[in-house]
Amino acid sequence: MKALIICTNHDTYPNKSGKTGLWLSELTHFYDVMNKRKVLIDIVSPLGGKIPIDERSHDLKDEVNQKYLSDATFLNKIENSLTPSEIHPRDYRLVYYAGGHGAMWDLTDNEQLQEITRIVYENYGTVSAVCHGVCGLLNVKLSDGSYLIQEKYVTGFSNVEEALMSFVSEVPFYLEDKLKERGAHYTKSMIPFIEFIEMDERLITGQNPNSARKVASKALEELFEK
Repeated sequence: MKALIICTNHDTYPNKSGKTGLWLSELTHFYDVMNKRKVLIDIVSPLGGKIPIDERSHDLKDEVNQKYLSDATFLNKIENSLTPSEIHPRDYRLVYYAGGHGAMWDLTDNEQLQEITRIVYENYGTVSAVCHGVCGLLNVKLSDGSYLIQEKYVTGFSNVEEALMSFVSEVPFYLEDKLKERGAHYTKSMIPFIEFIEMDERLITGQNPNSARKVASKALEELFEK
């Protein structure tokens, strides 16, 4: 049983001096759930190599973050992520897009990753994403030319959450608005930043960083109980 985690390589904002990248817990919490069930995990990024971690997400009070930042196997995977051309999509039953603001710049339009996602989905695999990682699903098209998320129930980082984080002036678009434009049925929790996921057939999405573990648990159900 193999899962493929997709992460960003992008680490800069247009105007802010601080660095962005992957939101750490969105990777570690998902990875932890999969790892405990002995699911084999590969990590891929648009360019391969080192995955930048958003400096604001280095929360070492988070025990799962702490655990994996001292795990040699995990660190090797995020220092030496695979390139899309190294991936054989038919090897995977599950794809997961981790978020962090960086994802908005390099996961939204990556055609190689879209093709990997399409093949996994059309081979009856599960596609999942959390927070800004959901932007990686915006332009995935199926073989019939339709968008994967069209008419599907999805969630992702909300406009309200973006405003509360004060990054509105930096982001290239609002994810919530783009999902609606694509014809998805967008849903969210009434209260910002609390765990919330949406599921539609083999598509599982989480709204914010706190939703990563729940996305992973739901994906495991799909993998092992169907």
